[in-house]
Formats: sequence, structure tokens, C-alpha cells
Amino acid sequence: MDEKPENIWRKSWQRPRGLFLWFILLFVAAFAVIFSIGYASAIVHPLGGLIFFAFLYAICWAFVGVLLVAFIRWLCSWHNFKKFLFGVVCLATLIALFYAEEDWRGKHDWEKFKRGWEAKGERFDWQSIVPPPVPDDQNFAFSPVWIAEEKYTFQNTPKRAEAWYGDRIYGEDVSKIVSQLPVSVSGLVGTNWYVHSTPNLPQMPDVSSHWTISGMTDLKPWQSYYRDLEMTNAAAEIPVASQPQSPAQDVLLALGKFDPVIEKLRTDSALPYSRFPLGYDGMPAAILLPHLAALKRYSQVLQLRAIAELQNNESQKAFDDVKLSLRLMDSIRTEPFLISHLVRIAILQITLQPIYEGLAEYKWSDAQLADLDSELAKLDFPKDFEAAIRGERALEIANMEFLQHPHDLQFKRPRLYFLAPFFSLMQVLYNPSGSGVDPQMNFQMFVLGFGPSGWIDQNELRIAQFDTKWYLPIVDEDAKTISPAKTRAAVDALGKEIRPRTPENILETLFIPNWRNAAEKFAYAQSSANLARVAIALERYHLAHGNFPDSLTALAPQFMAQIPHDVIGGEPLHYRKTSDGQFVLYSVGWNETDDGGVVVFKNGSPPVVDQDKGDWVWRYPQK
Repeated sequence: MDEKPENIWRKSWQRPRGLFLWFILLFVAAFAVIFSIGYASAIVHPLGGLIFFAFLYAICWAFVGVLLVAFIRWLCSWHNFKKFLFGVVCLATLIALFYAEEDWRGKHDWEKFKRGWEAKGERFDWQSIVPPPVPDDQNFAFSPVWIAEEKYTFQNTPKRAEAWYGDRIYGEDVSKIVSQLPVSVSGLVGTNWYVHSTPNLPQMPDVSSHWTISGMTDLKPWQSYYRDLEMTNAAAEIPVASQPQSPAQDVLLALGKFDPVIEKLRTDSALPYSRFPLGYDGMPAAILLPHLAALKRYSQVLQLRAIAELQNNESQKAFDDVKLSLRLMDSIRTEPFLISHLVRIAILQITLQPIYEGLAEYKWSDAQLADLDSELAKLDFPKDFEAAIRGERALEIANMEFLQHPHDLQFKRPRLYFLAPFFSLMQVLYNPSGSGVDPQMNFQMFVLGFGPSGWIDQNELRIAQFDTKWYLPIVDEDAKTISPAKTRAAVDALGKEIRPRTPENILETLFIPNWRNAAEKFAYAQSSANLARVAIALERYHLAHGNFPDSLTALAPQFMAQIPHDVIGGEPLHYRKTSDGQFVLYSVGWNETDDGGVVVFKNGSPPVVDQDKGDWVWRYPQK
């Protein structure tokens, strides 16, 4: 009489068919949630695609949920629970042994490699490539001009500028300079900076003329640009004459607005050292390099000034501006970053243009030419290429070590790279076509995130091994050459190195740069400097004898101590006189073939030299 009636609904949920009911319930709930989110955010469209997408995902979630319910039911038995607990203990022991072995293997292999190469003089730690500190009062990088540039760059976030220069950013001299920034050939100010397409601004002149294509600068477009800019945008405060003068005079007048800043920079350039406060003691990957853009902008202004000064027969002022531009290039020579050296190379090419135009128009004196040759002789881009490789190698290793051993309190949980698959899932949702998503790499990052730290050691080892074995030998230190053949071999080896991808090389795949283009840029830079030096010596010979020599051997030792060789292959540079009284001087270029001094251009307009083909040539326009 006291027995309670059996609840058939409860019994149904406990029987095997209850799993089917759970599946239906979870499917409906998951479908409703996914469809609602997709419909509200328009992640997937059209509607049919959204229904199909929600249906598939709901089935997956429901299936996982049913498995979980079945497992919980099975686990509720004490007998089954003991089996499960024993299995967990055994599995945990195996995992612990696996982690211990992989950690030991990774650390052992990495330390063994380091010991072997450090005995030969190589260093792999971050501090080995950090430039040594210099006294602030002897540091060109602490010029009020650069302090003002950082204050201007971070005017909305002054704490970033303070991190570089402290209270110096609030100095009176710095504040005066900030009011005159930015220094740029565009002459733009304030919110007009970088908005050349604004309708009320004149079009910037074409700057395609370059010494590599035997181009000379036409200042008439610049004259028109500055006069138009003053009429359309008085805020630029461009000085203009009431009536047009010569193009050179009008350009120099317009750029005169920057004279106080440039003269202060010129004075401070005499300081013996230069080391920008980049925050080398923090997280390497977080280092910012805002000064590089400013350096390039100043070199462009100095280039235009120097060309205008040459056309205005003020060769000494042009010489001083060229010297200052070379000092800007040298100010970041000790920085261990590839991008810093690429900016140096860009500044060199910018600075060579006024040197070239002064030579073409016979504007330089013998004393000025000798001084310019002395400055260019200091350049050693093959050595800089090796320094950049070592710097990037140490940077990559330091970033990976930071993942293992964080020392910055702002990054208490640095090993968050295992979240990559979840971010990629969001990409899939917002971009169903899947473009740009690599599921294999995401899975490997996921595994690495939860895997043994020894796998990160293996990534460090692979990067160090590859850079040391393949990239450093591209340069022959004794011959001062850069080998295109070894560069191509390194690129091929890199392709094999990162296939297939595993957790032991996934970071190598992401971090290690392809140095092929960089090697060519460094080779081209050294070749450019060598060609310029020989052209300077040829002009000095011309000043002394009234013509150019029949061969380069006549230049040494009177006009240069030693004639530089071709950085490609190490053979002598090619030289011949032409029927118009000029000459052709060239390197065989990246194809390692003597094409007779022929320059090859890429398709398109304006003309751009194809550095992969033809020769690298120095010649003047035909008159």
C-alpha cells in the first residue's frame, strides 16, 4: 500500500533510449544557440547556408554531449570508477615520463650545440648583440631633435616617449622643436600628414628619377608643388617668394622652414656615439622602432636640399647636407635588427643621388670628393649582413626563451599561443571560405602550447643551426663578397627544413626570415657604395688630367688607396670609356653574368631597375 508509483519518464531517461533523448535535446539547444548567434551577427549568409552550418555544428555538439552523458553514467559505478582512477594514474605517469624525456632531450641538444659553437666564437644570447650603453651627453640619439620626434610621434600617449627619454621630453628646447615638426619633403603639418589624396592638397611630385637609371632631378615640379601648397594650405607655412625664382631657389626657400631643426641636428651630429634607447631590457618582441621612419624622412629632406644647393651653385652646403645624411645612416649601424639595416640601405640610396648629380655636373671639388670617398669607404655591408643575421637569430631565440621564462611582470602568462586554434575558429566563422586559415599550423601551435618545453628548445636549436649553417656562409668575410649561389642554396634548404611542420619546428617556420631578398639588398648596397667610390676617384682623375683614364688601375694609389672589387664574385669592377667622353662602370649583378653594362627594367611605369637581371651600372646621362 505504501509503494509509490514508478515514474515512467525518469525510467525512460535512464534506459539506453534515454541517450537518444539527450541527443535530441542537446541538438535542439545547440542549433538554436548557433543559429541565433549566426543570424544576429550575420556570420554566415545566405539563410540556407546558416541553417546548414548550424545543423552540422549542432550535430557535433550533441554527439559530444551524449558521449559525456554516457561516460558520467558509466563512471557512477564504484567498480568502474576504480578502473578509471587506475587508468588515469597510469596515463599521468606515462605523460610525466614523456614530458621529462622531451624536456631533457630538447635542453641537452640545444646546450650541446651552443657549447660547440660558442667555443668557435659564436654567441646566441640576447645580450651578446645588444649595443653597449654610451654616455647620454655624448650620444647623438639624445639630441633634442630626436627627443622631440618621439614626443611628436607619441603625443597622444606621452608615457611611451617617457619610456625612451624620461623627463627630457618636457624640456623647453624639445618643446620648441616639436612645434616645427614634422620635417618632411611634403611640407605638410598636423592632420594633413599622410593625406596627400585630400582634394585641397596638390599632388606630390614624381620622385622616380634615380642614379640607377641615369636619372637627374627636375626641381620644377617641386617648385610648383610648394607654391601651390602655400596657396591651398596656409597652415603648412611654406615660405614662398612673391614672384617665382629659379626652381632651386624656390625649393630652398620652401625647405628653409626646417633650417632651425636641421642646424640643431647638424651640431649634435658631431657627438661621437649614437645609441637609441630601444628598451633592450624588456620583452624583445615588444621593442618599438619609431625612430627609423624619422631618420628616413630627414634623409629625404637633406637629399632635396643638397640637389637644390648643387643646382644653385652652393656645393659646400650640399656637401654638408650629404655628410649629415651619411651620419644619419651611421646612427643606427649598431642596432641588431634587420629592419634597421634595411633603413640604412634606403638612406644610402637616397644620399647617393646628390653625390651622383654633383659628379655628373662636375660640381664637387677635389677636397670634397676625397672626403666623400673617406666616408663611403667606412661602409661594410657584408659585415653588416652578418651582424643582422646574428641579431635576428638572437632576437628569435630570445622571444622563444621568453615564452618559457617570462621576466616581464606585464606578461605573467606568456604561453598563450595555444589559443591560435580558437582565434582561427573565429576566422572561420567570419570567413567561411577559409582563406588565410591554416588548420594544420593551428593544431601544431595547439600541441606546442600544451607540450613539453623541450620542444621550444628544439625550435631554438633548429633556428640557430639553420642560420649558422646556411645564412652566415653567404658572406665571405675575407673576400668581402656576398654569394647569390649560396643564397639560392639557403632558400632551397629552408623549404626542405620547414617541411613537414611539426611542434619541433613550428616556431622556426614562423620566426625565421627568408634572407634571399635581404642578401640581395645588402649586396646591392655595397656595390652601390663601391661604384660611387670609383666614380669619385674617376672624377678626381678627371679634375687632374682633363679626361678619364683608360683603365681603373690608373686610379691607385693617388686617387684611392685600393680599388674596390665587385661584391658579386670578387672580380674587378667592369669599366670602359664611351664615345661621348664619359664612362660605364658596373658590377655583374645578382645574375653573376657580365651583360656588358646593360640595365634591365621591370614592366610598368615609372621605370624601376630589375636587380635580379642585367648588371648594376653607374653611368651619367648622355649630353
